[in-house]
Amino acid sequence: MHKIAVIGLGNVGTTVAHMLLMAGLVDELVLIDKNEKKVAAEYNDFADAFPRTAHSAVIKQNDYRELADTDIIITAFGDIEATNRTGDRFAELPINKQNAREVGAKIKESGFNGILINISNPCDAILGVLQQATGLRYDRIFGTGTLLDTARMQRAVGEHFHEAPQNVDGYVLGEHGNTQFTAWSTIHIDGIPLTQLADEGKINLDKLSDKIRQGAFTIMVGKGYTCFGVASCAITLVESIFTDKHVFLPVSLFMERYGCYIGYPAVIGAKGIEAIHPIKLTPAEEELLDKSAATIKEKTND
Repeated sequence: MHKIAVIGLGNVGTTVAHMLLMAGLVDELVLIDKNEKKVAAEYNDFADAFPRTAHSAVIKQNDYRELADTDIIITAFGDIEATNRTGDRFAELPINKQNAREVGAKIKESGFNGILINISNPCDAILGVLQQATGLRYDRIFGTGTLLDTARMQRAVGEHFHEAPQNVDGYVLGEHGNTQFTAWSTIHIDGIPLTQLADEGKINLDKLSDKIRQGAFTIMVGKGYTCFGVASCAITLVESIFTDKHVFLPVSLFMERYGCYIGYPAVIGAKGIEAIHPIKLTPAEEELLDKSAATIKEKTND
């Protein structure tokens, strides 16, 4: 029996809930949002689909007591309009800091002792607030972070070479935001280092970096929010936990070196973050990671 709670039923939270149900990953689903009418509406909409779907689940509404025996909580609260107005994920920080304190206190009060995956922006900074509020161990609370940005990198590189994105390996690191960077020294396509292809003039890494960094805003200009990409990242993490997959993925995790959450690869399994293995970066990439961490800490402490 798998029990998952989704807290925050905006565009992303609702998409996550829908994907969980359609994939048959959840037996009990707890839906929580300040807007009780929205929760009731989504409950009834999902229930209407069950007679025509391969999977169904028991759905609970707006009851924090249900978190006591929940396996995974996914936090997706926020105000996307703040980001739309400014083009900066940190625009949601004041709103989501308060949300994280309130939600975190209720999670702690419930007796929850599972794994928490955060999507709410700014992902790295909000994780720090949630961890303090919940008291969860660092290996039990992490976020989607640059897993989404890495997917965008895989897509962009794959499109350039007319290859499947799954043929592209490597990582986007740092803040899930403006100071993120593609660690080009880690990127391979069909086993060939991308830096080698760049040296041969087959790809412009600077142009590609800009394309990857601006990927979210291309979508937001068209429909006002993103949902499918980041929801798919959350589902990947849920599957990795429930199957004890021990897959190496870039997520937003706490790094003692910096004293904050930041996008970096880790082994994800049944216990959450099973291990963090340092990856070899160039001096320039190490400097970019340091800069990104400093930005996260600076904005968080404002």
